[in-house]
Amino acid sequence: MKPMRLSDIAEAVGATCLSDPDFTVAGVAPFETAGETELTCAASPRFLKELAGCRAGALILPVSAEAPPGVRVLAALNPLAAFARAISLFHPKVIREGVHASVAVGADFRAGEGLFAGPGVVIGDKVSLGSRVCLHPNVVLGDGVVLGDDVVLHPGVKVLDRCTVGDRTIIHAGTVIGSDGFGFTQDQGRHLKIPQTGFVSIGSDVEIGANCAVDRATFGATKIGNGVKIDNLVQVAHNCTVGDHAILVAQVGIAGSTCIGQYAILAGQAGIAGHISIGDAAVVGPQAGVGHSVAPGEVVSGTPAIPRSVYLRSQRLVGKLPEWHREYRELLIRVRKLEEMIRDEKS
Repeated sequence: MKPMRLSDIAEAVGATCLSDPDFTVAGVAPFETAGETELTCAASPRFLKELAGCRAGALILPVSAEAPPGVRVLAALNPLAAFARAISLFHPKVIREGVHASVAVGADFRAGEGLFAGPGVVIGDKVSLGSRVCLHPNVVLGDGVVLGDDVVLHPGVKVLDRCTVGDRTIIHAGTVIGSDGFGFTQDQGRHLKIPQTGFVSIGSDVEIGANCAVDRATFGATKIGNGVKIDNLVQVAHNCTVGDHAILVAQVGIAGSTCIGQYAILAGQAGIAGHISIGDAAVVGPQAGVGHSVAPGEVVSGTPAIPRSVYLRSQRLVGKLPEWHREYRELLIRVRKLEEMIRDEKS
């Protein structure tokens, strides 16, 4: 990492240097461990309360924050975004070029400038790659695959026949794009496979985590929009559409033909039924089971999923159930005694 002047960092990340512009920053580090030559960020209320104890040489702070005296500050409208850019300055992307001797390439292959293909890469027929594509070891590209510019496929990624990936998309190790959708029908007591003849279309600026599966459509396309971010171990079934800039957190499962709206957030382990829609900017809570469509902007939690405000009230009541059960048993005993007394008086 090459040291940088604080003012140069400010200019590069879109922040304002409030003091000591010639201070030399040696690197970036977390708030808790940053040393006297390192830059860190304090954006959350927790860290803003602990500024006095921070040992960092410089801090990226919100423009509204008041820094302790003597602290070197870069003021930013979006401190985390500025810090992300600062991290990139000190940890730039490694540019790789060259094709390993073990790479297997099919017929009618086309690639732009700056291709990197590591050991064990397999490329099918009629594959088209943009410029500066990076294929790490053991990547497999099926026939007719199209990758845009600056695509990065990490080790073991499979992009199968006729699937497309847009510019600047990153797919992490072990993920499979274009495996067959789970389509079967009952026929004479057996499960008859329905051919999955479609493909997967992934937009630009998408990032997909490790060991995910995005299944090809039965007909047409399974679509992942621009700017979508998908965590590890996520399943997107056939014929789904995931809108631009949606977020799918780890272990989310989406059944077939469901539409996820733009900027929707599906929290970890959420399960989404098939043939429904999750509206734009809707939020599905962790481990929620969603069996019905969710309106745009709605926030749901629980199984079956209900509005989050209702879910939170119901959860507070759940904690009182043991007490209520005890009171119920006591009341039941008292009622039975009263009934016995009434019968005795009548007799």
